[in-house]
This record gives sequence, structure tokens and C-alpha cells, in this order.
Amino acid sequence: MPEAAEPDLPRGVALAWGIAADPQRGPKREMSVERIVDAAVEIADAEGLGAVSMAAVAARLGYTPMSLYRYVSAKEDLVLLMQEEATGLPPESIREQAGWRARLEAFYGAQVHRYLQHPWVLDVPISGSPTTPHSAAWMDAGLEALAETPLTHDERLAVVLVVTGHGNWTGRVLAGYARQQRVTGEGEVDIARREDALYRELITADAFPYLREAIDAGVFLDESDPFAFGVARTLDGVAAYIAERAAGAPSAPKPSWITDPDAEIAADKRFRDARRAVRDAERALRDARKVERQVARDATERARRAKPEA
Repeated sequence: MPEAAEPDLPRGVALAWGIAADPQRGPKREMSVERIVDAAVEIADAEGLGAVSMAAVAARLGYTPMSLYRYVSAKEDLVLLMQEEATGLPPESIREQAGWRARLEAFYGAQVHRYLQHPWVLDVPISGSPTTPHSAAWMDAGLEALAETPLTHDERLAVVLVVTGHGNWTGRVLAGYARQQRVTGEGEVDIARREDALYRELITADAFPYLREAIDAGVFLDESDPFAFGVARTLDGVAAYIAERAAGAPSAPKPSWITDPDAEIAADKRFRDARRAVRDAERALRDARKVERQVARDATERARRAKPEA
């Protein structure tokens, strides 16, 4: 009986779904895609994504790099499988929450936790919509949280995407600070005080009046969670919109924002030159304002010195 042809999928995606067979012959029977991915994840957890290479993974397993290519034919496929392994399945605790809002809050928290467990996942480039089983399971869990709401399917997906975005950004910032703590040995309070002192030294009221006002109010020493605040206010907006839809309001109209000139205009050399000239002018304006502020400070100091003492 002829062997069934593999689906026309990228090799990494097919491996993730378990529909691409391992090679029948290999250097040793103990070799498998799972062992290769596990070794790569261990390297990334310890040293970061940049430390992962086919040679490094092969050395960890005691094989030659060429032997790995029989199982994972490209590093891009390996990274995709690593991401799938590190992402894992969404915890059942999400489904156990009562109500769409509590479920999405648990969804957000679980995503942040995964990023802190495997911060290198944040360094994986985004190359399109996720098409692996675990990523699909997370999207499904987010949509399930909103299944009983009056939102349309595209509105539910939009809400899941914005909560996912919150989780990604929170994970990125917290993972960065965790990395800094490991390197420097500083605690959270030490880092906050050092950053506050640095801002107070660099940020002046005449150059950045509103930022300086926030610094003087102690925002960088505040112990509240700005990320949780942002998620809560986002979900407040979703709740208000759900209430409007439940009362019979129509779906929100699709915005038609123009983010950039179309490709034909953007490719025009004269347009690119004009854009570059605008950027240069904006840079010159910033520099001129900086000089103006310094001159004003100098003039104020000279006037103060020239003023006769009472």
C-alpha cells in the first residue's frame, strides 16, 4: 500500500501538528524531534534564543549537526517547534473562572507567566498568524471566554488580540527587569530608586514639563501595577461595549485609518527624498529648541548673578 503523501504544509507546522513523519533511518534510534526540541528549549532557557543553533543542539545531544537535519530541516522550523513547546496549553484555571471578564483576566495572567518562564519566546519574530496546535488552543480559550457575549466573532477575536497584546508587552517589560536583576543582583526597589534618580537628573521641567511633574509625583517609585491598570481599563471599555450591544446597539463601524501612503507612492524617489527632508527638519527643530532652552537657562543665570543683592 503506497505511503500517504504529507499535506502541503511548511515542515515545521506539519511537525507541530504531528502529521509529518520522522525519518525511517537515522544515526541512532534514540534521536527524535521531541528530544531535539527539548534540548533547544533548555539552551534557550539558560542562555537565550541567540545561543540556539543546530550545532549547539547537536553537541548537547551528542550528535553531529547534519544528523539533526534529518529530523528538523531548518532552524526556522526548530524555533517554531520551540515556541510551541514553551507556549504549552492554556491552563484549565481559565475555564474555571466565572464570567467573561474573570476568564480574560486569568488568560492575561497565564500568558504573562509563560513569558516569564521562557522569556526568549518574546524574541521570536512574528511572521504571520500562529498556525500551531498550542497557539490555536490559546486563541480558542480566549474566544471561549467571550462565547456567551453578544459580540460578533470578529469582535471577540479583536478583544482576544488586545488582551494578548497586553500580555506580550507586560511579559516583555517584566522579563527585561528580571534579566537585569539576575545580572546586577539588584532588587526591584533598588532598580526603581536608581531609575527615579536617573530621571530626576536628566528630565527638566522646561524641556519635558509633564514628565517632570509625574516624576516629582513619584510615579517611578509607586508600587501599583500599571499593566494591571491598563488591562482593567481595557476590559471596562469592553464591558461598556457589551452592554451597548446587549441593549440593541449595532456593531461599531470599521475604521478606515490611513497608516501609510500606498506602495506606489512610497516607492517614488522624490517622495522618499521629501520624507527624509521632513525628518531632517524635525531633527533640526529639536536641536534648535534644545539650544534655545540652554540659552534661556544661561540668560536666567546671568540675570540672577547681575541682580544686586538686597
